[in-house]
Amino acid sequence: MAQQETDKSREPLMKQFAEIKTKHPDAVLLFRAGDFYETYKEDAHTASKTLGITLTRFKDGTEMAAFPHYALDTYLPKLIRAGHRVAICDKLEVPKQRKDHQEDKAQEKEYGVIEKVQRFEDNNMANKKKEQAKQEEPAKTVKNAAEEKPAKEQKVKSAEKTEQKTDTKAENKQDAEAKQERKPREPQMVTVNGDKVSHGHAYQSKTNPEDWFFTAKLNGQQLKPQKMDAADLAAYQKKEMTVPQLMEKYYPTKLQEKVAEDAYKMPKAMAGPDGDISINKFNVYKEKDEQRPDFGKYKFYAEVGEAKMSTVASRADLNAYFDRVATPQQLVEKNFGERLHLQSAYEKYSLPEGVDPKGVRVAKDRGDNKWKVSVDLGEKGKTSQKEISFDDGFALFKTKTATREQIAAKHLNNEIKGLLTAPVAKMEKSASVKM
Repeated sequence: MAQQETDKSREPLMKQFAEIKTKHPDAVLLFRAGDFYETYKEDAHTASKTLGITLTRFKDGTEMAAFPHYALDTYLPKLIRAGHRVAICDKLEVPKQRKDHQEDKAQEKEYGVIEKVQRFEDNNMANKKKEQAKQEEPAKTVKNAAEEKPAKEQKVKSAEKTEQKTDTKAENKQDAEAKQERKPREPQMVTVNGDKVSHGHAYQSKTNPEDWFFTAKLNGQQLKPQKMDAADLAAYQKKEMTVPQLMEKYYPTKLQEKVAEDAYKMPKAMAGPDGDISINKFNVYKEKDEQRPDFGKYKFYAEVGEAKMSTVASRADLNAYFDRVATPQQLVEKNFGERLHLQSAYEKYSLPEGVDPKGVRVAKDRGDNKWKVSVDLGEKGKTSQKEISFDDGFALFKTKTATREQIAAKHLNNEIKGLLTAPVAKMEKSASVKM
């Protein structure tokens, strides 16, 4: 930016700013100063906040914000869209025929700025510039100061008339738009929390035409698009799948009932293996350590009693956390239950039907001195030995919150199912050959 003038040299400009601001207190004044448009005081605050430009101060504390003159077409519509009325004040360069250069300079500072106020609500900026250029056309000859002053007063009056005409047109345009204003769109569904779902639709990716996404708005806020399954897309295009059904699949936590507001106020108590335990802290963070394998992933962090734990959070659990449809106790139990040796954490594990629990064996391997689990399925064979974690052993032997069958199911269920189905497949093959 050009070097700032001193406070004293800006006194005439500040005086003119105050005079024009008195006439148009509801407008943001933009003063042309060299290659920049500047605005001051309270208008500087408005421009800085709306346009995201820097707010500076003169030595006397007067605040100022500015932007290059060629950026007017960019910044002016932003101010208008934000609901602000704008007044542009340009210097009127009139050729002087005075001998005393200092008197000419003083005369220019006193009368050299005229105001041109428009509502700029028309998007056709080219037409606005043509009108502005006509208003800015300088006088060709000036014989004396007495003739110069009435000419400037005439331009100010002309500008005021232009303002009145523009205001009238703008008001008529606003009235016409108000009559044509559409009624608010009816929501496609209302959630159990009273949130309104609208604009639910599927669309094709521009970068990869094979991909389709579903999205919607919740209370007017756009939801993050979710990639659709091919079957869901086909059903939606055939009108066999509705927007509520798609919302249930791709945004389930948006439809679930929220927990109480104070549910996330710490500390919180929950049942532990030996009585109640206290959750002192629970939140989400993004792993920033580039040396860790889970770098860049979102993780849950919990402080339960004296223990501090973290783990990578699933997408479903993250949505439940941010949408506040699950309590911290529920998320801690699900993500840290085994570390806390909770009985509920192992209740989800069970052996396939038909497996004799007597065949489960948990013992220490004499070769590497580690605890391992295996299952003897009789005629169907034996599983391999799988090492169990410290937390599994603690829950099994110390807190008694896990059973041998649950430990075996956790580590060996896939292998057990494979052994159970293998003989059946062999018998069917033999029968087909015999026939």
